[in-house]
Order: sequence, then structure tokens, then C-alpha cells
Amino acid sequence: MRRPTAAGASCRRRAIEGLAAVLVLYAVLVFVLESPLVSTSLTGGGGGGGGGARYLRLAGAAERSAPARPAKEPRLAAASGPSSRGQRLSRMVSGLDLGHLNSSRSGPLRRPIAGAVEAGARVFDELEDLDPAAFASPSAEEAAKCPQSIALNAEEFHQRGRLAELPCGLTLGSHITVVATPRPAHAEGDPKIAVLREGEKPIMVSQFMMELQGLKTVDGEDPPRILHFNPRLRGDWSGRPVIEQNTCYRMQWGTPLRCEGWKSHSDEETVDGFVKCENWIQNEDARSKESKTTWLNRLIGQKKEINFDWPYPFVEGRLFVLTISAGLEGYHVNIDGRHVTSFSYRPGFVLEDATGLSLSGDLDVQSVFAGSLPTTHPSFSPQSYLDMSTVWQSSPLPNEPVEIFIGILSSGNHFAERMGVRKTWMSALRKSPNVVARFFVALHGRKEVNVELKKEAEFFGDIVFVPFLDNYDLVVLKTLAICEYGVQVVSARYVMKCDDDTFVRLDSIITEVKKVPSGRSLYIGNINFHHRPLRHGKWAVTYEEWPEEVYPAYANGPGYVISSDIAGFIVSEFTDQKLRLFKMEDVSMGLWVEQFNRTRPVEFVHSTKFCQFGCIDDYYTAHYQSPRLMLCLWQKLLDGKPQCCNMR
Repeated sequence: MRRPTAAGASCRRRAIEGLAAVLVLYAVLVFVLESPLVSTSLTGGGGGGGGGARYLRLAGAAERSAPARPAKEPRLAAASGPSSRGQRLSRMVSGLDLGHLNSSRSGPLRRPIAGAVEAGARVFDELEDLDPAAFASPSAEEAAKCPQSIALNAEEFHQRGRLAELPCGLTLGSHITVVATPRPAHAEGDPKIAVLREGEKPIMVSQFMMELQGLKTVDGEDPPRILHFNPRLRGDWSGRPVIEQNTCYRMQWGTPLRCEGWKSHSDEETVDGFVKCENWIQNEDARSKESKTTWLNRLIGQKKEINFDWPYPFVEGRLFVLTISAGLEGYHVNIDGRHVTSFSYRPGFVLEDATGLSLSGDLDVQSVFAGSLPTTHPSFSPQSYLDMSTVWQSSPLPNEPVEIFIGILSSGNHFAERMGVRKTWMSALRKSPNVVARFFVALHGRKEVNVELKKEAEFFGDIVFVPFLDNYDLVVLKTLAICEYGVQVVSARYVMKCDDDTFVRLDSIITEVKKVPSGRSLYIGNINFHHRPLRHGKWAVTYEEWPEEVYPAYANGPGYVISSDIAGFIVSEFTDQKLRLFKMEDVSMGLWVEQFNRTRPVEFVHSTKFCQFGCIDDYYTAHYQSPRLMLCLWQKLLDGKPQCCNMR
């Protein structure tokens, strides 16, 4: 065997040294290029190690880049170390310095803001250090706690807050049986139910509500009512016993179905072959006679006496057995073995969404039984909603200023809503490099939700974290973050705000904006003028919160556009701690625009096509659209028909 020559060995040694030098240079370049563009500094009262609130902020405007700028190819956090995971998450944090909120201009919101920010900073720190892979998802057996039946006696039902949990919702053929007794009527003093004029006797009321409810979203927001079943034995405005049924999504009620004792017309649509309302009034011919005399009776103030044959199915003090079953086309309600009413499924809801049964009102419940329930894990889990396909990932932010930036308000556990937006109108942004959209999300109270949210943010690259613990009264903080991002990060000419249940017809928005001459300050939306705050009821606003009697002109929150100079003014006033905050974010925007308008004229553009209550044909934006309705609207839009998919 020949030994290598000295010249050959020297050549190989030089080659190895050269390769090592290249590898060292490559490592240095990777370290420089992959280091985080945004650092996180913590400020707050109490000094370095004190117990005061901690606020996440960017290091400085001059040296920062986009906090939500994804990599060229956004990807899931896989086998990277803890350091790189934290760095990626920090780049997704809003640049809004929440420390500026600790001022008297925050008004009554100052205390809840401080608590939410402090809790949010703590949760964010935990999330930043958490390895999603180490947070093991529950096994199939643990996750699929889907009993085939549920039985609760009176004591168990009351211990659970008069709410029976249906972990995996309902399925075709599921049924729920309630045994209960309506309470005797009582004098009603609640002004939301009965308003008495001076000298009038108290109205006697006996009613109860049975509701199939969905998952609760954020604090302050009611769960959706997939079915609201409301028998009114006494106290209805008609003076007769009735049964009213409805749905409610995002606190927006649909069109009610009222059963007033008349059987549905033969030409009315049925539900699985059942009429929507059965008859419990003796004389069927009286229906036509009553319709002819109703206007006259109302004119002279008389009430028509009506005789009942098979009586109203509920009687004060008498036990009843109610069974609600899920059919192919809707829900069917039987009382004491007799069919009474059927309610068609409303678009936007599916049987799996009904994850709880609530009973409230003038009712003593004896027992609740649910049977034929689904035994597999429901599809509302984030894993099934999130389509981890690169098709839906956001594009990197452009290096040049953009025409319109769209900030989308969302909540941590709205996985389905965000996926619905990505697959529909937001997908059009890939063909519009001058338009950028991002979701603005606060932190959730449940750790498992934040873990899934972190995975989602790192994969899709379109989520901006506003680091406070989500609260319905603090939505205004997300609006501020949208303005900051639109001005400081993407340098947009116009900033649009919408919700994650808002369908945006992007081409129409751009056309509407371009109608205003370039250089003018503008405020576009469905604008309310001379609205007054409600001082009573669920949506009451106290004088401490809003001392004035009238709100400024403001555009409804589901969708509006402002020019960049207004957004810049808002950010500047916020930084200088001069910005007044109010819990209703759309009214706050109107207030800020009014302040800006004192020094520079603003062109207000009002259009009802920014639909507040749902959808109208030829809309600019459609509100209260579930993910399924979004897909329907998108398909219609692709077919050249900007039409609604249902009437709420």
C-alpha cells in the first residue's frame, strides 16, 4: 500500500481548513440574520424587581421592524430550542406600550386595564417559555369525554348552576327530556320585562327559558344561543300565553318564531314533516275573524276573549314532561307526549355547537336527561378547525408602504372564525400586495387555548398579540394596537378595523376609499349621529363612564376606515397620555376623530352598506357571519353575486 505524499496531505489539510472557515462564516451570518428584530422590555411601577404591572413593549421605533412579520416560509415550532421559540413569539407582540394606559385619561377603565395588563404579562411570560411539544395534547380517550347519556336530578342540576353540560354537543337523533313545574305568576318589577305607567297595577308574569348554548367566548360576551325556547304562561305583550323561539349569535338576535295558539298554515314550510306551531285554541275559524277585527280592537282598546280547547301545554303548578329531539331539518318539542312546535335549524349553527342546556326563569326543575349523544370528540376542537396548510399562510410584509391595512379584532379561542376569514375574503389579499391584514388577539384565561393560539400564530404568521388578559370592556386596546401597527409598522395610507365575524368585500372598500380625493382626512363607515348612551339595562353606561348626554358621531364597530393621519394622531395622543378611553371602541374612535377634526377637517362618509345588523345585498361588509356563512358569501362573491346567504 502506498503512503500519501506530503504534497497530497497538505492539500487536503488546506481544503479542510477552508471548509471550516466557510462553516464559521455561515454560522455568524445565521446568528445575525435570525436574531429577533423586536426585543421585549418590561417597564412598570415599583422598579426593577417590584410587584407592579409589567408591560411588554418594543425596544424603540427607530430600531424595530414589524412585530408580526412572519418568516419567508412561516412554519410550526418544531425541534427548535427554547430561545428561538421565545424570539419568534416576541416578534408577534404589538408595539403598543401599555404602560401609557396608567393615567387618569383611562378613566374608569384604569383599574381593569392595570389588572388585565399585569395578568397578561404573567401569562405571556409563561407562554413564551412554554414548549408546545411538551404540553401534550390529551389522549383520544381523555379528549373524547363524550358520554352517550347524561342524567341529573334536581339537586345536581342546581349545583351546576342550572346548566347541564353536553361535552360533545348533539347529533342527529339526540334528545333531551326535562321534568319540571312552572311556578305561579308573580308581580314583575323588572323594567326590561314590564314597564308600568303611573297608576297601573303590577303585571303578573310566569315564564321560563330553555336554551341550547354554545361555548362561551371572552369575559363579558354571552354564549351563542343555538336555540332559545321561551314559554310565556302569563305576561306576554299580547295578553295571551305564547311560546317564542329564536337564536342569538354574538349577542345579535335573529327573527323570532312565535306560536300563539294557531296552527301553522298548510302552505307554510314544515320541519321534517311537522308543522312549526300546533293549535291549542278551540275555534280554528276564529283566526280569520280575529285578523279582520284586530285593527278595530286595537283602535278602541278592547281585548278579544279566546276560548281554549286543548289548553296551552304549560300550567302554573302542574308538572310537565318536555322532550326536545334533534331531527334532520330542525328541533322538535313534545310536551306530555304531544308535539307542540318545531324549529328549523338556522344557518351558521350545527348540532355540535350545542354544548350546554340552560334552564332559567319561573321553573322548578325535577330532572334532566339527555340521550343518544355523540360519542366521538366534536369538530369544534382547534385541531380540526385549523387547516395547517401553507396555502393559508400570510405573505411577508412588503418593504414599501401599503394602501390599506386591515386590523381584525379576534379572541383567543376563535380558531374557527379566523380560519373562516383566511379561507375567504382574506385570501384575496395574496393578489393585492398593497393590502395587508392581521388578527389582533389578547391572551385567554385558559392555558390550553393559549398553547394552541401560539401554534397557530407561529404557523400562519398573521396574528399580533396584544399582551393583556382578554376582557370585553377592554376591546378598545386592540383598536389602539391596530392604529399603531398601521402607522408604525406597515405605513398604510388607510387603516380599516373589522371583527372576525365580519365579511369584507375588499374591492368595494377600495373603490369607496378612492372616491375621496387623495390627501383628505377621512372616516368611512355606517355612521351614527346624535346617539345617546343607554342609562339602564344590560348595556347601561354610567355617568362616570360617559358624563355627556350624547355620543360623538361614530361609525359602527364591525367595519370602518380612517386615514393614516387620524391613526397617527391617535397613536401620538396615546403616547403623550392625552387620549381619553371608553369601553365602547367604536364610540372611542368617534371621540378621537372628533378631537382630530378640531384642527383639521375630516370628511365623514356614511354608508349603510357597512352592515351592522347582519347582511344586505350589495354589502361592503356583512356582520355576524359564522365561518359557514363566510364560505357561502365567498362562493357567491366568486360567482359575481354579492348577495347574502341568509336573513337573520
